[in-house]
Amino acid sequence: MNFKELIRNKWFKIFSNIYVLILSFFVIWMLFFDTNSWLTHRELSKEIKKLEKQRQHLLQEINEDKQQIEKLNTLEGIEKFGREAYYLKKENEEIYLIEYDSTEK
Repeated sequence: MNFKELIRNKWFKIFSNIYVLILSFFVIWMLFFDTNSWLTHRELSKEIKKLEKQRQHLLQEINEDKQQIEKLNTLEGIEKFGREAYYLKKENEEIYLIEYDSTEK
């Protein structure tokens, strides 16, 4: 295909049109190089999704902590927590700690 045939080609005429060239440049610029580009929006969308997952996880932890606080508001709950976490005991009471060997032979 020589130069004259290339110029007569309809696709060449379409793509060599100044408006098509300017529009193409504008689209490429907006998609990749602008400060508000599609790439930037995609990264920000990923960050938003990650933060939403983190928010849901933290809300779940807050609810679990509220339930724990409600349990600790009773005398039995405080006693149970002290026995489990700090190995506290009542007077004249003996506590035996049993440890299981987690390695299998």
